[in-house]
Amino acid sequence: MTRHFTRANGTLDAEPARVVPFPGRTPERLVGVGFRSWLSGFETGDIASWEATWNAYEETLGTDATKPVILALSQFVRAVMTSANRDIEIYPPQCRGFCRDECLAISVIAGCQHGQRSALCACATALIGSNDIGDIITRAQDFASGLRAAGQVLSPSSVCSINCPLFMPRPKLQ
Repeated sequence: MTRHFTRANGTLDAEPARVVPFPGRTPERLVGVGFRSWLSGFETGDIASWEATWNAYEETLGTDATKPVILALSQFVRAVMTSANRDIEIYPPQCRGFCRDECLAISVIAGCQHGQRSALCACATALIGSNDIGDIITRAQDFASGLRAAGQVLSPSSVCSINCPLFMPRPKLQ
């Protein structure tokens, strides 16, 4: 299956998702922007987005904590990419909000940190469009643990419940 992502230059291969404003909290921003930038780097092969992510994490976490957290982020994003049965949308780096898929990624990590297994599984399933979420859960738990060890705990309110608008059916592309 060909996966289509929102391009770093802002062009979309699919109907754009609703923009959700950046959360004010640093942990949520780290996850959302990290997910966006790392996925963009995998897609384009341009390491500039990875360097920007590294710099943002290093500024927040410090040099020693950054390497294991970035490694865990990379493994989480790679698991999402390889497991996805649907198009994953991301917004360009300069966008001031998060799209649906970026919010789902934040919710997956928050669900791991707060032990909300059912919401975590529902978000992971919605994110990749498949029930085959084992690798994603493992990688998300590693990323969530790394963030926690670095003092970055997402808010329990960042976990999207099953009644969350993010689970609303998306229109099919013609």
